[in-house]
Amino acid sequence: MTYAQVQFAPWDKIYDFSLGKTTVASGDFVIVETELGLELGKVLAVVKGNNSSEEKRELKPIIRKAEYDDVAQIPSPEKKEEALEFCRETIERYGLPMKLVDVHFSFEGNKMNFAFISDGRVDFRELVKELAAHFGVNIRLTQIGTRDEAKITGDCGPCGRELCCRKFLREFSSITSEMAEAQQVVHRGSDRISGMCGRLMCCLSYEYEGYKEMAGKLPPIGTKVNVDGSHGVVVGHHILKQTVTVKLNAEKEGERDTIIEVDVNRHNKKK
Repeated sequence: MTYAQVQFAPWDKIYDFSLGKTTVASGDFVIVETELGLELGKVLAVVKGNNSSEEKRELKPIIRKAEYDDVAQIPSPEKKEEALEFCRETIERYGLPMKLVDVHFSFEGNKMNFAFISDGRVDFRELVKELAAHFGVNIRLTQIGTRDEAKITGDCGPCGRELCCRKFLREFSSITSEMAEAQQVVHRGSDRISGMCGRLMCCLSYEYEGYKEMAGKLPPIGTKVNVDGSHGVVVGHHILKQTVTVKLNAEKEGERDTIIEVDVNRHNKKK
Protein backbone atom coordinates (compact mmCIF):
# COMPACT_ATOMS: atom_id res chain seq x y z
CA MET A 1 0.00 0.00 0.00
CA THR A 2 1.25 3.43 -0.91
CA TYR A 3 0.44 6.23 1.50
CA ALA A 4 1.24 9.88 2.10
CA GLN A 5 2.73 11.44 5.21
CA VAL A 6 0.85 14.64 5.95
CA GLN A 7 1.47 17.40 8.47
CA PHE A 8 -0.90 20.23 9.39
CA ALA A 9 1.54 22.46 11.32
CA PRO A 10 5.37 22.47 11.49
CA TRP A 11 5.25 21.38 15.15
CA ASP A 12 2.39 18.93 14.78
CA LYS A 13 2.60 15.15 14.44
CA ILE A 14 2.92 13.51 11.05
CA TYR A 15 -0.12 11.50 9.98
CA ASP A 16 -0.46 8.78 7.36
CA PHE A 17 -3.25 8.84 4.76
CA SER A 18 -3.92 6.43 1.94
CA LEU A 19 -3.78 7.89 -1.55
CA GLY A 20 -6.95 6.30 -2.86
CA LYS A 21 -7.23 7.46 -6.44
CA THR A 22 -5.38 10.71 -5.78
CA THR A 23 -1.92 11.31 -7.21
CA VAL A 24 0.23 13.51 -5.01
CA ALA A 25 3.89 14.38 -4.54
CA SER A 26 6.00 15.74 -1.73
CA GLY A 27 5.19 19.42 -1.19
CA ASP A 28 1.57 19.20 -2.39
CA PHE A 29 -1.25 20.50 -0.23
CA VAL A 30 -4.17 18.12 0.27
CA ILE A 31 -7.60 18.07 1.89
CA VAL A 32 -8.15 15.24 4.34
CA GLU A 33 -10.78 14.29 6.86
CA THR A 34 -9.72 13.97 10.48
CA GLU A 35 -11.56 13.20 13.71
CA LEU A 36 -11.95 16.96 14.15
CA GLY A 37 -13.22 17.67 10.64
CA LEU A 38 -11.70 18.66 7.31
CA GLU A 39 -8.08 19.81 7.37
CA LEU A 40 -5.61 21.17 4.86
CA GLY A 41 -2.19 19.59 5.18
CA LYS A 42 1.13 19.42 3.39
CA VAL A 43 2.48 16.17 1.98
CA LEU A 44 5.97 15.54 3.37
CA ALA A 45 6.57 12.26 1.57
CA VAL A 46 4.88 9.52 -0.42
CA VAL A 47 5.82 6.11 0.96
CA LYS A 48 5.59 2.81 -0.90
CA GLY A 49 4.69 0.25 1.72
CA ASN A 50 4.98 -3.50 1.70
CA ASN A 51 2.59 -6.31 2.54
CA SER A 52 3.45 -6.47 6.24
CA SER A 53 0.71 -6.30 8.84
CA GLU A 54 1.88 -2.81 9.71
CA GLU A 55 1.18 -1.61 6.19
CA LYS A 56 -2.23 -3.31 6.09
CA ARG A 57 -3.60 -0.97 8.75
CA GLU A 58 -6.65 1.03 7.78
CA LEU A 59 -5.90 4.61 6.84
CA LYS A 60 -8.25 7.43 6.00
CA PRO A 61 -7.94 8.44 2.35
CA ILE A 62 -6.90 11.80 0.98
CA ILE A 63 -10.07 13.47 -0.24
CA ARG A 64 -8.41 15.53 -2.95
CA LYS A 65 -5.50 17.76 -3.79
CA ALA A 66 -5.94 21.31 -2.55
CA GLU A 67 -6.94 23.89 -5.13
CA TYR A 68 -5.91 27.53 -5.33
CA ASP A 69 -8.95 28.71 -3.39
CA ASP A 70 -8.21 26.18 -0.63
CA VAL A 71 -4.64 27.37 -0.17
CA ALA A 72 -5.83 30.97 -0.30
CA GLN A 73 -7.79 30.28 2.89
CA ILE A 74 -4.56 29.87 4.86
CA PRO A 75 -4.48 32.82 7.27
CA SER A 76 -2.07 35.60 6.39
CA PRO A 77 0.97 36.28 8.61
CA GLU A 78 -0.78 39.44 9.80
CA LYS A 79 -3.86 37.51 10.96
CA LYS A 80 -1.70 34.95 12.75
CA GLU A 81 0.30 37.68 14.48
CA GLU A 82 -2.89 39.41 15.65
CA ALA A 83 -4.10 36.16 17.21
CA LEU A 84 -0.71 35.50 18.80
CA GLU A 85 -0.48 39.02 20.21
CA PHE A 86 -3.87 38.78 21.90
CA CYS A 87 -2.98 35.39 23.33
CA ARG A 88 0.39 36.71 24.61
CA GLU A 89 -1.30 39.61 26.33
CA THR A 90 -3.81 37.26 27.96
CA ILE A 91 -1.05 34.90 29.09
CA GLU A 92 0.82 37.81 30.66
CA ARG A 93 -2.33 39.05 32.39
CA TYR A 94 -2.88 35.64 33.97
CA GLY A 95 0.80 35.33 34.83
CA LEU A 96 1.13 31.91 33.24
CA PRO A 97 4.66 30.39 32.93
CA MET A 98 4.45 29.66 29.21
CA LYS A 99 5.97 31.00 26.00
CA LEU A 100 3.71 31.19 22.96
CA VAL A 101 5.29 29.93 19.74
CA ASP A 102 2.71 29.54 16.97
CA VAL A 103 -0.97 29.19 16.13
CA HIS A 104 -2.72 26.92 13.64
CA PHE A 105 -6.15 27.72 12.15
CA SER A 106 -8.26 24.76 11.09
CA PHE A 107 -9.28 24.55 7.45
CA GLU A 108 -12.97 24.99 8.32
CA GLY A 109 -12.16 27.99 10.50
CA ASN A 110 -13.90 26.66 13.60
CA LYS A 111 -10.80 25.74 15.62
CA MET A 112 -7.51 27.34 16.66
CA ASN A 113 -4.56 25.46 18.11
CA PHE A 114 -1.92 27.49 19.99
CA ALA A 115 1.52 25.92 20.45
CA PHE A 116 3.59 26.88 23.50
CA ILE A 117 6.63 25.78 25.48
CA SER A 118 6.92 25.59 29.25
CA ASP A 119 9.20 23.98 31.80
CA GLY A 120 6.29 22.17 33.43
CA ARG A 121 2.55 21.69 33.40
CA VAL A 122 0.37 24.79 33.11
CA ASP A 123 -3.20 25.28 34.28
CA PHE A 124 -4.55 27.21 31.30
CA ARG A 125 -8.26 26.53 31.75
CA GLU A 126 -9.14 30.20 32.29
CA LEU A 127 -6.96 31.18 29.34
CA VAL A 128 -8.85 28.78 27.07
CA LYS A 129 -12.19 30.20 28.20
CA GLU A 130 -11.14 33.77 27.41
CA LEU A 131 -9.63 32.86 24.04
CA ALA A 132 -12.79 30.95 23.07
CA ALA A 133 -14.97 33.90 24.03
CA HIS A 134 -12.77 36.35 22.11
CA PHE A 135 -12.33 34.36 18.88
CA GLY A 136 -15.66 32.52 18.93
CA VAL A 137 -14.08 29.17 18.00
CA ASN A 138 -12.92 26.02 19.74
CA ILE A 139 -9.52 26.54 21.34
CA ARG A 140 -6.78 23.99 21.85
CA LEU A 141 -3.37 24.52 23.44
CA THR A 142 -0.50 22.16 22.64
CA GLN A 143 2.71 22.04 24.62
CA ILE A 144 5.75 21.45 22.42
CA GLY A 145 9.48 21.13 23.08
CA THR A 146 12.32 23.57 22.50
CA ARG A 147 13.45 21.55 19.50
CA ASP A 148 10.03 22.06 17.92
CA GLU A 149 10.36 25.80 18.56
CA ALA A 150 13.74 25.88 16.80
CA LYS A 151 12.17 24.05 13.86
CA ILE A 152 9.63 26.86 13.51
CA THR A 153 11.68 29.95 14.30
CA GLY A 154 15.29 28.87 13.69
CA ASP A 155 17.55 29.87 10.84
CA CYS A 156 21.13 28.64 10.41
CA GLY A 157 23.21 26.35 12.57
CA PRO A 158 26.87 26.84 13.57
CA CYS A 159 27.82 25.01 10.36
CA GLY A 160 26.35 27.89 8.34
CA ARG A 161 23.64 25.73 6.81
CA GLU A 162 19.90 25.78 7.35
CA LEU A 163 18.89 23.92 10.48
CA CYS A 164 18.44 20.19 9.80
CA CYS A 165 15.10 20.23 11.62
CA ARG A 166 13.83 22.90 9.23
CA LYS A 167 15.20 21.32 6.09
CA PHE A 168 14.71 17.56 6.25
CA LEU A 169 14.37 16.07 9.74
CA ARG A 170 10.78 14.95 10.23
CA GLU A 171 11.08 13.28 13.58
CA PHE A 172 13.46 13.99 16.44
CA SER A 173 15.62 11.14 17.68
CA SER A 174 17.19 10.91 21.12
CA ILE A 175 20.61 12.58 21.20
CA THR A 176 22.75 11.48 24.13
CA SER A 177 26.01 12.57 25.74
CA GLU A 178 27.36 9.13 24.79
CA MET A 179 27.26 10.22 21.14
CA ALA A 180 29.34 13.30 21.94
CA GLU A 181 31.79 11.23 23.98
CA ALA A 182 32.18 8.68 21.18
CA GLN A 183 33.07 11.49 18.76
CA GLN A 184 35.46 13.08 21.27
CA VAL A 185 33.80 16.50 21.28
CA VAL A 186 32.71 16.70 24.92
CA HIS A 187 35.77 18.81 25.73
CA ARG A 188 34.39 21.60 23.55
CA GLY A 189 31.79 22.39 26.18
CA SER A 190 28.01 22.14 26.06
CA ASP A 191 27.60 25.51 24.32
CA ARG A 192 29.54 24.37 21.26
CA ILE A 193 27.80 21.03 20.86
CA SER A 194 24.28 22.32 21.51
CA GLY A 195 21.91 23.69 18.89
CA MET A 196 19.70 26.77 18.94
CA CYS A 197 17.19 24.80 20.97
CA GLY A 198 19.69 24.35 23.80
CA ARG A 199 19.75 20.57 23.31
CA LEU A 200 22.60 18.48 21.94
CA MET A 201 22.85 18.95 18.18
CA CYS A 202 20.95 16.43 16.07
CA CYS A 203 23.96 16.00 13.77
CA LEU A 204 25.78 14.16 16.57
CA SER A 205 23.73 11.12 15.57
CA TYR A 206 24.77 11.14 11.91
CA GLU A 207 28.27 9.66 12.33
CA TYR A 208 27.82 8.02 15.71
CA GLU A 209 27.70 4.45 14.40
CA GLY A 210 30.78 5.06 12.26
CA TYR A 211 32.73 6.37 15.23
CA LYS A 212 31.64 3.38 17.32
CA GLU A 213 32.87 1.00 14.64
CA MET A 214 36.22 2.76 14.34
CA ALA A 215 36.64 2.98 18.13
CA GLY A 216 36.08 -0.77 18.31
CA LYS A 217 39.25 -1.29 16.26
CA LEU A 218 41.38 0.42 18.90
CA PRO A 219 42.66 -1.30 22.06
CA PRO A 220 40.70 -0.15 25.14
CA ILE A 221 42.25 2.51 27.35
CA GLY A 222 44.27 0.79 30.06
CA THR A 223 45.44 -2.00 27.77
CA LYS A 224 49.06 -2.99 28.35
CA VAL A 225 51.03 -2.96 25.11
CA ASN A 226 54.51 -3.61 23.80
CA VAL A 227 55.85 -1.02 21.37
CA ASP A 228 59.10 -2.03 19.70
CA GLY A 229 60.21 -3.82 22.84
CA SER A 230 59.12 -1.10 25.29
CA HIS A 231 56.29 -1.79 27.69
CA GLY A 232 53.50 0.74 28.15
CA VAL A 233 49.79 1.30 28.56
CA VAL A 234 47.15 2.88 26.30
CA VAL A 235 46.02 6.21 27.80
CA GLY A 236 44.18 7.86 24.92
CA HIS A 237 42.41 7.36 21.58
CA HIS A 238 42.50 9.32 18.32
CA ILE A 239 39.61 7.64 16.53
CA LEU A 240 39.73 9.32 13.12
CA LYS A 241 43.50 8.89 12.83
CA GLN A 242 43.23 5.33 14.17
CA THR A 243 46.05 5.98 16.59
CA VAL A 244 46.43 5.62 20.34
CA THR A 245 48.41 7.52 22.93
CA VAL A 246 50.71 5.20 24.83
CA LYS A 247 52.61 5.92 28.03
CA LEU A 248 55.87 3.99 27.98
CA ASN A 249 57.31 3.05 31.33
CA ALA A 250 60.69 4.50 32.22
CA GLU A 251 63.38 1.86 31.71
CA LYS A 252 65.77 3.19 34.32
CA GLU A 253 65.29 4.66 37.77
CA GLY A 254 65.20 8.44 37.70
CA GLU A 255 63.98 8.60 34.09
CA ARG A 256 60.51 9.88 33.22
CA ASP A 257 57.78 7.94 31.48
CA THR A 258 57.46 8.68 27.75
CA ILE A 259 54.22 9.59 25.93
CA ILE A 260 54.02 8.60 22.27
CA GLU A 261 51.33 8.28 19.59
CA VAL A 262 51.12 4.91 17.88
CA ASP A 263 49.33 4.03 14.63
CA VAL A 264 47.47 0.77 15.27
CA ASN A 265 47.72 -0.12 11.58
CA ARG A 266 51.42 0.61 11.21
CA HIS A 267 52.41 -3.02 10.67
CA ASN A 268 49.84 -3.44 7.90
CA LYS A 269 51.10 -0.26 6.23
CA LYS A 270 54.69 -1.53 6.22
CA LYS A 271 53.57 -4.50 4.17
